[in-house]
Amino acid sequence: MKGNLVVIVGPTAVGKTDLCIRLAQYFDAEVISSDSRQLYREMQIGTAKPTLREMHDVRHHFINSHSVQDLYSAGDFERDVDRLLGEYFQKKEIAILAGGTGLFVRAVTHGLDNMPSAPEALRAELMQRLANEGLEALQKELTALDPAAGREIDLQNPQRVVRALEVCLSTGKPFSEFWVKSAKNHDYKLIKIGLERPREELYDRINRRVDLMLEQGLVEEVRSLMPFENKNALQTVGYKEVFGYLRGEYDRAAMTELLKRNTRRYAKRQMTWFKNQDTFEWFHPEDEAGIIKYIIENSRADN
Repeated sequence: MKGNLVVIVGPTAVGKTDLCIRLAQYFDAEVISSDSRQLYREMQIGTAKPTLREMHDVRHHFINSHSVQDLYSAGDFERDVDRLLGEYFQKKEIAILAGGTGLFVRAVTHGLDNMPSAPEALRAELMQRLANEGLEALQKELTALDPAAGREIDLQNPQRVVRALEVCLSTGKPFSEFWVKSAKNHDYKLIKIGLERPREELYDRINRRVDLMLEQGLVEEVRSLMPFENKNALQTVGYKEVFGYLRGEYDRAAMTELLKRNTRRYAKRQMTWFKNQDTFEWFHPEDEAGIIKYIIENSRADN
């Protein structure tokens, strides 16, 4: 299989969507979203999806493809993207993988370790505990059962904590025992690009994005999802804070500040992940000419 997969990563609000649409138009490519929340049809405003016009102009994959009631893992994503690319590169030379979910990106670029599945009842029990006891209780249990996992995974990510705990509890073995350090072989060329902005510039964009989401009706969107509050898809920044407001835990002003603060912290964790997990060539998102030049220079010559 010939082809080039251009991997575009970066923190939330850095400008991935706009850039990737322009790159897709330039290279006659399609965009594969590796954002683990843009998958869900019911989550529109809080996930900052491309607009209908943008998706009309450039074909996007893995947006609005699932319901919040579905369980969809990074392993599922790896399998589905591999299948898609097997067909895609028979027609086109360049595809763009874009997003900010580090584990989804890594699933495609490196492959995933062979993690065992766990009973759905155990996942439901842990999600209920997360809702009742809070994340800190699950963090402590995981760290006691598997200190290595406690050091290595993102303990602020409820999905990662629940996944690690369910493996520990269902197998009786540490989550970290299943880690495998094998590289994934590709039949196509990977071109890895990271997007970054100065911190104050990024934080200003995040604050303005939160304000815009609230103007667009984020609270009403989250209100409509309250029957599904404990679903894994909704254990994420941008939704948890609004659920707290709707439960009367704080007022709207406090909710707004929480949304901005937690989104900034999430962006910082994203950058830490991408800087530590892989090697990317870093650009400012507005350096479109430099990015195009880099892609052309590094594209596979035998397409």
